[in-house]
Amino acid sequence: MKKPIVAILYDFDSTLAKSDMQNFGFIPALGMTPAEFWKKTTDFCAKTGMERTLGYLYVMEKACEEKGIRMTEKWLAEQGRNIEFWPGVLEWFGRVNEYGKEFGLKVEHYLVSSGNKEIIEGCAIAKEFKVIYGCEFYFDPETGKAVWPKLAINFTQKTQYFYRVSKGAMDVTDDKGVNEKQPDRRVPYTNMIYIGDGMTDIPAMIVAKNSGGKSIAVYPRGKEDLVQELFVDGRVNYVCPADYRAGKELDKIMRLMLQGISINESLALRESQNKIID
Repeated sequence: MKKPIVAILYDFDSTLAKSDMQNFGFIPALGMTPAEFWKKTTDFCAKTGMERTLGYLYVMEKACEEKGIRMTEKWLAEQGRNIEFWPGVLEWFGRVNEYGKEFGLKVEHYLVSSGNKEIIEGCAIAKEFKVIYGCEFYFDPETGKAVWPKLAINFTQKTQYFYRVSKGAMDVTDDKGVNEKQPDRRVPYTNMIYIGDGMTDIPAMIVAKNSGGKSIAVYPRGKEDLVQELFVDGRVNYVCPADYRAGKELDKIMRLMLQGISINESLALRESQNKIID
């Protein structure tokens, strides 16, 4: 018999990584500070009226062009090598997978980020995810340079990936699969968990929580004021420090959630068996 699947969806910037992924390699390679780059993005978006996610992708491409940098897929991946993560992140995935096995579950990890997929693919934890959803560039086949956004994910668009994972419509070009009615889901909503860090994750957190899954807001230790309102307003199930080490609050919460899912799956199986007997 197949094990029930639990899908954990994560934001990246300030959720797993300590800040925006561009801050660790990409922006320093331009000879800029994070404050300078993001101000340039903000000013450009204010001037042009461009949506912020598309705006930062444009500023990335233009800044590289001005500095004479060939922004290739390989070069972007190299900028992910020095990303710094919150305590325990590197060991988190293997440990949670083991918790799942202990409770008779198969745990899958998915990344849903408004950051760059190409940068993420060069970081230390890229291999831990079944699928990475992030903003992507189209690269010219001849020059290898990024020339146009291929995929952009802003904070409201994150919600579609909740449905994609549930239905098993993983390919972002599969419009039919994500929209068609599927009574039997690959991953039931009750077996889905979303972990984010703040305001840009609110739509995804609400979808997860209101659909029967769970949502968690993490924060830098000592700065719980950043997410406390999310809990008070009922937008998340839990708030806790962004500390992924064994025995810490987030670790305990995850273990309890997996145990609860396991119990619910066992009860559902027993009920279906009783119906067959009757």
